[in-house]
Amino acid sequence: MYHSFADFSIKALYMHCHEFQFRVRYAETDRMDCVYYGNYATYFEVGRVEALRSLGINYKHMEEEGIQLPVLEYAVKYIRPARYDDLLLLQTCIPEMPGARIRFTFSLQNESGGLLTTAETTLVFVNKSDGKPCKPPVALLERLRPFF
Repeated sequence: MYHSFADFSIKALYMHCHEFQFRVRYAETDRMDCVYYGNYATYFEVGRVEALRSLGINYKHMEEEGIQLPVLEYAVKYIRPARYDDLLLLQTCIPEMPGARIRFTFSLQNESGGLLTTAETTLVFVNKSDGKPCKPPVALLERLRPFF
């Protein structure tokens, strides 16, 4: 049974969080039967996309509208390994209102509630046509406002 991430005291009073559950596939593990460290970045990308989708923001549609989100910073702390066939819960949070940048925090736990990994990414809203930083989409700001 999963425990609320509030139990880990990492969720701030005001923020938007989304939880996504998935199972580790065999192809994601290394010879030590652990999830290969490079695969965590992919897990966190899925978390970002799904957190935005939960707000009604489609990442693909945003790009079609001329806004891209390249990663500026990525930091991860590996606490314990995830293993093949583990059922995992990824919590993705947007801890503050975005400006030209948007920050996501991540917590990954196993089925018994053990914290496995924490991470943070910062992305920049970039105008697709000129590659310069820009403001976030108004629709995103409107959907996030109630959480702050």
